[in-house]
Amino acid sequence: MSPVTTFLTHGDRVLFQGDSLTDWGRDRDDPESLGHGWVAVAAALAGARRPDLGLRFHNRGVGGDTAALVRERWEADALALEPTVISLLVGINDTWRRYDQGRATSTEQYEDSYRALLDSARERLDVRFVLVEPFLLPLSPQQEAWREDLDPRIEVVRRLAGEYGAVLLEADSMFAEATIAASAEHWTTDGVHLTPAGNGLLAEAWLNRLGLPA
Repeated sequence: MSPVTTFLTHGDRVLFQGDSLTDWGRDRDDPESLGHGWVAVAAALAGARRPDLGLRFHNRGVGGDTAALVRERWEADALALEPTVISLLVGINDTWRRYDQGRATSTEQYEDSYRALLDSARERLDVRFVLVEPFLLPLSPQQEAWREDLDPRIEVVRRLAGEYGAVLLEADSMFAEATIAASAEHWTTDGVHLTPAGNGLLAEAWLNRLGLPA
């Protein structure tokens, strides 16, 4: 029997990009470090499930980054690596900084930065995209109010996924459904960052969307 077809192809170089949810403690002195979160779990399981694909994985997430900050380092931390697949998760800090530092980023500015990332990659590389929508598991009424700012950004990512022919991982909807089975605290430590269970759930969802289920 031939292997099941996946979104990934033999020899793919997969780049994970974004903020702390992607970064997750990666060693900046080791270019092969994948951190200790969902990215490392997804890469490990992808390699175990489909060793025949000969996949290579890179993590260049940076904690605290907004879409604009990812854009500033895109040349060195994305284009120069010449990935064939880019998995992008960014947006929660564009919302968070409004509420903890008073630094607002409009939805239009967010879309402009996000679109610039996709455009430059598509112009320079033969690349496919996996867009992971930003998500929130509110732990307080104050955090629930962030929805006003975050939900339009999620809609941007969903729309861009369709426009650019990307695989969309609807992480916000997934985690909302997950809170039916267990409380938000089971999945997140602060409404944004994930527990081991949350990292596992996101990694499994990423693998499933790309055709590498258990």
